[in-house]
This record gives sequence, C-alpha cells and structure tokens, in this order.
Amino acid sequence: MFDEIPDSHRSGYVSLVGKPNVGKSTLMNALLGQKLSIVTRKPQTTRHRIVGIHSGPEHQIIFQDTPGIIKPEYGLHNAMMDQVKTAIRDADLLLFLADATRDTPDTLSLEEIEDRTALLVLTKMDLIPQEQALPLVETYTDLRAFEEVIPTSAVTGFNLDVLLDTLRDMLPQGPPFYPKDQISEHPQRFFVAELIREQILEYFHEEVPYSTQVNIVEYTARDTSKDFIDAEIVVTRKSHKGILIGKGGRALKRLGKAARHSIEAFLDTPVYLQLHVKVRKDWRDREQFLRSYGYRD
Repeated sequence: MFDEIPDSHRSGYVSLVGKPNVGKSTLMNALLGQKLSIVTRKPQTTRHRIVGIHSGPEHQIIFQDTPGIIKPEYGLHNAMMDQVKTAIRDADLLLFLADATRDTPDTLSLEEIEDRTALLVLTKMDLIPQEQALPLVETYTDLRAFEEVIPTSAVTGFNLDVLLDTLRDMLPQGPPFYPKDQISEHPQRFFVAELIREQILEYFHEEVPYSTQVNIVEYTARDTSKDFIDAEIVVTRKSHKGILIGKGGRALKRLGKAARHSIEAFLDTPVYLQLHVKVRKDWRDREQFLRSYGYRD
C-alpha cells in the first residue's frame, strides 16, 4: 500500500478552527481541489469533523474541517463543540482562521485552542486591500504567538500554495496514514446526507434548517438503472414539516430536484432520490438521537 515511501516523507493532522462563517470549509475545499465540506452563507453549516486528505509523493496532510466555535445552547451544540475539542487535541498543527474583513479578534476561539501550535490564516483577502488587515494581525499577535501569519483567499487562490508549502515543511516526518488515492475517511452516505442538508440551508430560512437532520435510510447502487437513495429529513416540529413539504408537496419536490443534481455531480452517476419528512420532537437535546445520528460515539 505504501511502496517506495521516502524516508523524508512527512504526514500529520491539520485542524481548521475558528468562528462560524470564517471560511473553514471553503478553504479546505480549495486546498483539496474538491468539494468535501458543504458551504452556505448561513452560520453553523458544518456540524461534523470532516476529514479531507491531501497527498503528494513526499507528504500527506490530513485536514479536519470543524464546526464553528460557539457557546452551546442545546445538546447538538455541545456535541459539535466536543468534535472541535477532539480535532484540536488530535492535531499536529492548527490553522486558526480569522476573517480579514472583521475588526475585532475572535477571543472565544483563541480560548479554545489555548497554547496549541497554530498558524494564523487570514481569510477573504480578496475583499480588502492587504494593508487593511495589518491592524487585525497586530491585535492577534499581541494576544498570542503564532508560528506563521498567512493571508489567503480561497476564491482567488491567493497564497494557497504558500500555505500548503508551509504545512508540508512543518509536519513531522513519518509514513502516510491513508492510501495516497484516498481523499476522505467518510462513506458516500455521509456526503449524500450533507448535500441534501446543504440544499435545505439554501432553500429554507430562520429556524427550519437548523432543526433538520438528514439520514440515509437506503443507498443501493444499480448496474442497469439509476442508483436508489431513500433519505429521511428529521425536524423538531410539525410546522417545520409543513414548511419543508409545502403546498401540494411543491417545496419538497423543489428541494429534491436541487439535491439530486448536487448528488449526481458529486457521485458522477445518475440517482433516483426519494425524500420524506419525520418529526422527532427535541431531537437536538436528546442523547439517544444524537448518538443515533452520529454526533456522539
């Protein structure tokens, strides 16, 4: 599996951390050159610790995209923050992401990473002149020491090569942890559920998308016809179920069409997607559901 791995090979875990909407998922997708983490304009889009693997002849960087750091309000939030803590604990290096367009530092996230080895990565540099970010950098570096400060833009690709080169140089020497052609450790079912949830976040507003959970009930690959996917969308209230289904089922049909296109693009194969909606009252605060839905071990 790992033939002809040079003695100088470097590998390790790099966790992306920061507040919601700072650009963690967008940056990881750009570094990998492939969409693994869903991205929307809404905060708290990422709920899981998502692994993306960047491999080369002499390196393997295992990125961990994490939920945005927040003060928990219910059980799901606590589970999400536990995943952040695990990603911080297990990382060889941290990428602490800061939105370059913001004036104030993210002190909550700084408290969470404590004194772990970290790079300060400024995101969204395409939106401002570079010199405009200098006061924010000074504020952060006054608060704690960073190994490097790297301004980036995932949209334009600015400094992404510099960031990758820096990570390769800083990771410890060692063999790869995964086959070099593997890009993640998550099964296809996980990504399919995430792509459906991404469309829910895009199409619905206020509390509805945050009360939803997507579970893949059946995923059957077929040789002679479209792959079959049966997915359930769990919500906390009957009123949310009504909004998702819509009058005459039109909202659910629109959601299914958008999700199907997204899934087909990701899998590169046609699929038949079947959606249905269930109510599970207060699932975000019920431990049995959090475990069943994969938020707790």
